[in-house]
Amino acid sequence: MISVDEAIELIAQNVYRLPATALPLTAAAGKVLASDIHATADMPAWPQAAMDGYAFAWGEPVHDVVGTTGVAPQDAVGAARRDTAGAASGAARDLLLSGEVPAGTVPAFPLLPGQAARIFTGAMLPTGADTIVIQEKVTLTGNRVRFDDPALRPGANVRPRGSEIPAGALALSMGTLLSPASVGFLASLGLDHLPVTPHPRIGLVTTGNELQTPGRPLGPGQVYESNSFALRAALEQCGLRLDTHRLAPDDPAELRQIIRETLDASDMLLLTGGVSVGAYDFVSAALAACGVRPVFHKVRQRPGKPLYFGEAEGKPVFGLPGNPSSVLTCFYIYVLPAIERMSGRPQSRVTRTRLPLEAGYRKAAGLTHFLKGAVGATGVTPLGAQESYRMSTYALANSLIRLPEEGTAFDAGDLVDVYLLPYL
Repeated sequence: MISVDEAIELIAQNVYRLPATALPLTAAAGKVLASDIHATADMPAWPQAAMDGYAFAWGEPVHDVVGTTGVAPQDAVGAARRDTAGAASGAARDLLLSGEVPAGTVPAFPLLPGQAARIFTGAMLPTGADTIVIQEKVTLTGNRVRFDDPALRPGANVRPRGSEIPAGALALSMGTLLSPASVGFLASLGLDHLPVTPHPRIGLVTTGNELQTPGRPLGPGQVYESNSFALRAALEQCGLRLDTHRLAPDDPAELRQIIRETLDASDMLLLTGGVSVGAYDFVSAALAACGVRPVFHKVRQRPGKPLYFGEAEGKPVFGLPGNPSSVLTCFYIYVLPAIERMSGRPQSRVTRTRLPLEAGYRKAAGLTHFLKGAVGATGVTPLGAQESYRMSTYALANSLIRLPEEGTAFDAGDLVDVYLLPYL
């Protein structure tokens, strides 16, 4: 048997990031960018209204507006300079209403000095405008726009061209975990596909003649199969999915066939049960017959001592013990980090921290113990029913407490390693 830390290190040495692929925006959330993304154009591409109101020229007319034509004649420009020279911010204005600019249209007219245009949020500023006064500050009398807003400043309520991001600038770096906001940001740049590291296709084989599907009556000697449901739920809670699930009997030939088929269709293979040393534990031999190279088998831990890890053509293979608590604990400690490594995820979904015990605990030396725990306001409490077959307290746990293999007595107040589980 090897130690927990040795097992973690061996898995890290034998698990590799998947090749990059292009996925549509709708499938990109939760994935990791596989290359830098640069803006191909200014965003916004032209000065844009940030509020509903009236656009006008505070000082010099604005000429460089993408997508518009026509500028104020030179004598009008000179008049604007004379009319606004030395004007105090928020000075009273009495302007002629010259038109309207809804969002999604190109202004068909330039603004001359002394004019204003009705404008709406998201609309392109007409040539000659550089400031917007919000509609609540305006008195409209006929075709005259009057306001006196002491708080108004040049360029107010306008989104400058390239203010979100200028053309050529780095939008998001390779290795960025794509959140809903980052997906929306890249969509606003016009991208419909993104280069990402995909999530692995995960196949699961649950083994055992005694397993019965929930919802059906139990026969003599049968138990309900629960591991696939727990693993599927754990994956989905992490934004992942179980792609293939097969139930295999304790028959070496059939088990080999199911392993081959599932491995061919997957990037990672998980098995539950059949990895110990009993007369009907056929998984290790079946994996060897399918070309899986063992990396380690058995870890000095409780629960999950019979844990198996191997690889076949770069595909990680985990043989998880059959007991439900062992399966879920090994998933959080070993399998999920391997999935994250394959996906290029920059940080783990399981946070490791140090917390004081709120109650003492005693164990035998020689094995690292992972206890189902409840993190509270002042520390973490070991829960009852720690046996590997029992899930009743796991259903209430929000953490795993790691007690080192050499320790035997742990008192209230002692600092211990705690894994915070990614529960909703």
